[in-house]
Amino acid sequence: MAHATRRLSTTRPTFRGAGLAALAVLPLGFLVVFFAWPVAAIVARGFGSGGVGTAIGDPLTWELAGFTVASAGVSTIVAVLAGLPVAFLLARVRLPGVSLVRTLVLVPFVLPTVVVGLAFRALWPDGGLLPLVLANAFFNVAVVARTVSGLWSHLDPRTVDAARALGASPWRAFRSVTLPALAPAVASSAAVVFLFCATSFGVVLILGGAKYRTLETEIYLRTVELLDLSGAAALSLVQFAAVVAALVVGALARRRRENAVRLRSRSETARRPRGGEWWAVSAGLAVVALLMTPIVALLVESVSTGSDSDGFSLAGYAALAGQGTSGALQVSGWDAASMSLRTAFDATTLAMIVGVLASVVLVALRRTPGRLARGMGETMDAALMLPLGVSAVTVGFGYLVTLDALPGDLRTSPLLVPLAQALVIIPLIVRMVLPVLRSVDIRLRQAASTLGASPGRVWREIDLPLTARSLVAAAGFGYVVALGEFGATSFLARPDAPTLPVAVATLISRPGELNNQMAYAACALLMIVTVVAVVLIDRFGAVRGQNSVGEF
Repeated sequence: MAHATRRLSTTRPTFRGAGLAALAVLPLGFLVVFFAWPVAAIVARGFGSGGVGTAIGDPLTWELAGFTVASAGVSTIVAVLAGLPVAFLLARVRLPGVSLVRTLVLVPFVLPTVVVGLAFRALWPDGGLLPLVLANAFFNVAVVARTVSGLWSHLDPRTVDAARALGASPWRAFRSVTLPALAPAVASSAAVVFLFCATSFGVVLILGGAKYRTLETEIYLRTVELLDLSGAAALSLVQFAAVVAALVVGALARRRRENAVRLRSRSETARRPRGGEWWAVSAGLAVVALLMTPIVALLVESVSTGSDSDGFSLAGYAALAGQGTSGALQVSGWDAASMSLRTAFDATTLAMIVGVLASVVLVALRRTPGRLARGMGETMDAALMLPLGVSAVTVGFGYLVTLDALPGDLRTSPLLVPLAQALVIIPLIVRMVLPVLRSVDIRLRQAASTLGASPGRVWREIDLPLTARSLVAAAGFGYVVALGEFGATSFLARPDAPTLPVAVATLISRPGELNNQMAYAACALLMIVTVVAVVLIDRFGAVRGQNSVGEF
């Protein structure tokens, strides 16, 4: 009996390790084949041509890098300053309409980049640096607001009350007590916002024009128009270094946030504002109103003729029903919309399979004792985030030069675009599912295992019911993001099968008032679908606080 017990105790960890390795094969294999391999192939081509050293030594490269970092830094500062009062509103305030604010703040983050670019161009027709910076900040206020509010809602308000009782002003109490406690969440969200701003593509392409270029748009220019692979590879390496730095900062800050002591639930800390807190509430509501301004401007522009004499017209919407009298598109706008829906569904299905498996592996590694398991988990977690920061153009071009080596030549497959889109949304799905899986009480799983349940049955009977709502919300959120993905899709989609964002980009690049009307009408349709999806996700109740997009 003792011998059997010893044998059981030594074989169970081995079996668990083997099963964990088997689960990790798919997400890691997907990442290697459809991300690391294509990117490495492009970088290798750049080195092979011998031009990387020249490109890195070119002052223009560092001018682009400097502008990318500077513009992303300013956008990050604007997003943090705008997000803090909104975070206070979501975390500490109990007023009618706060739940609506929570949903509205999330809408800009999931809007397609072409939609945001055209929305700001409706306000600034000539584009420029200011709308570019504001548009990038517009995208990311939700990351700051919902990440910081997730921690803020759990901070004990009695520490602030004690500081006030000792004579501190509201501002000093915030600066001395609250802000240091929020610093990990602020730093984590700022790192993620910087990452998103530094790799912004559609917004810079639409608002920056030829005058304001970043590393991302320059990679596109050199790859697609100039065929300068060595220059594009060099810029990709510079961009990759910045991405890794941002991910490291975000990971360190997130670890500090996860180790923070959370003393109270939101229901105990939220209350009606009093005294000077109304100024913070007013600032938060003002930010939300400003976030809605470009959206309203886009809707107005979609029914405008652009002529003061004619006023408003639905000609753009009507033209989408057919191939259009402009001839700018090879298909109708509705065909492009249908292609977007199908492609997003395929990408979301693929991303959910990979993302959920990766989350299960990460949770298992976190619960496995030992530094090796923890190090493997942190490495895998960081690797899953890398696709967010590497140029989508680099990935897309890498697909074209590598995927012919796989059976069936995926370069001509309809799965080509969904594969690229799945890379973008896998990190988002992991960030939404992972915290919920970690929160499942391990004692429930141990009890089920003790009663003889297999690992598969434990997942089916314990984990799945407790995480079902989060899984549905993650799928919906991923679908919305895939629906509006533009970077990789703009490079891979065929002219006879464009998605709606690619069709919009084609329309705005062609002269003619009808093309402009069709572009704004298509953007309005994309935005409406996005808003409806976000409302349904938030009403479903799973995208809350730290289970939201801000949990990076």
